[in-house]
Amino acid sequence: MSRRDAIALSGAAALGATIPVAADAALARARSGPPGFLWGTAISAHQSEGNNVNSDAWLLENLPETVFAQPSADACDSYHRYKEDIALAAGLGFNTHRIGIEWARIEPEPGRFSRAELDHYARVLECCHAHGLAPMVTFNHFSVPRWFAARGGFEMPDAADLFARFADTVARHLGALMAYATTFNEANIPLLLRMMPHPPGRHEAVAAMIAAAARATGSARFSSLLFADPDRTLPVLVDAHTRAVQAIKAVRSDLPVGLTLTTQSVQGVGTPNLADLVTHALYGPWLDVAKTADFVGVQTYTRIRVGASGALPPPEGAEMTAAGYEFYPQALGETIRFMARMTGKPIYVTENGIATNDDSRRVAFIAAALDDVRACLDEGIDVRSYIHWSLLDNFEWTSGYGQHFGLVAVDRASFARQPKPSAQFLGARAHANRV
Repeated sequence: MSRRDAIALSGAAALGATIPVAADAALARARSGPPGFLWGTAISAHQSEGNNVNSDAWLLENLPETVFAQPSADACDSYHRYKEDIALAAGLGFNTHRIGIEWARIEPEPGRFSRAELDHYARVLECCHAHGLAPMVTFNHFSVPRWFAARGGFEMPDAADLFARFADTVARHLGALMAYATTFNEANIPLLLRMMPHPPGRHEAVAAMIAAAARATGSARFSSLLFADPDRTLPVLVDAHTRAVQAIKAVRSDLPVGLTLTTQSVQGVGTPNLADLVTHALYGPWLDVAKTADFVGVQTYTRIRVGASGALPPPEGAEMTAAGYEFYPQALGETIRFMARMTGKPIYVTENGIATNDDSRRVAFIAAALDDVRACLDEGIDVRSYIHWSLLDNFEWTSGYGQHFGLVAVDRASFARQPKPSAQFLGARAHANRV
């Protein structure tokens, strides 16, 4: 272990958590990453900021008919505590910070853009730069303005024009402060959600919630991205991505603009199997769209095993995460290889992580995932980042606050931040640039 690695470990320990011995060994066997490799954490606006009252998600969470386990409420209060969060991320050793900007704050009414909110996000990005963090900005992380959902969301053909108008406004005010940008977080998420099994009565409960939202907004066509029919939203989302990229590039042609996808590893089991069919169902047209992006963001958490009749359950005795999926960090290397082969584009790991209350398992997950990143680099694949989900234990959509993906715990009453051992482990790897 080099002197710099020892310094990194010492600095991490000073932050107040103990790195497990196994994690120490993992750092010792790691190798230097490529120059300029990006290390960081991801966080979204709605899930961390709190009080996003003009969004569709806020409305849905607070309906009597909601399917959300609890409302987001104050979330992590990151809207006011962003300086603390950014300083914490930098102090851990990271050099990039993936954040979302909230459309519902910036354009709370159609065509009325808030200069105060744009200035707020400018301060957030300036704070990133002041702490040596390259900001990677997501223009949309699922939530949209309430008025946009009430008019039909991304089911309406002109929704692409409205999203491009938003992208243009943001790029003109904030583009100079961005290091990287992506349009939609997990653009293919509606396709994954359609594939996932749901408990009995789930579809009826979602339909009742959307109907209640329509009544509350006086709309006959309320549509929220996470609950909409992908057959109706998919062509509009592709158009919206394309138009948004054009709008951003018209303002700042040198800004790398990527596409992030949910990229769970699809594995065929036995012969024959339906893995190719499931892969097509998961990505649809997005693999072709990704070929036009400056980079592709892979967001990987587990694998999908597919037999002759469709998806299979995890192997008997497999370890399961708190989110209900198989503990399988090796999925990351598999999705990196797949996406590099299918698109030929630089690969950025823009999300990877695990929901668990046992932080030693998070450390083990990260260590195994980084082993695969290193193997991909050794194979000559152009991998340029490892960005972990998430910096904070935050609001996990319909699951509420029960699932903990964060490297940093957040007290729900005081908002106090407490780094976990996993934060120290990954931060030490980042500081030393050892993959």
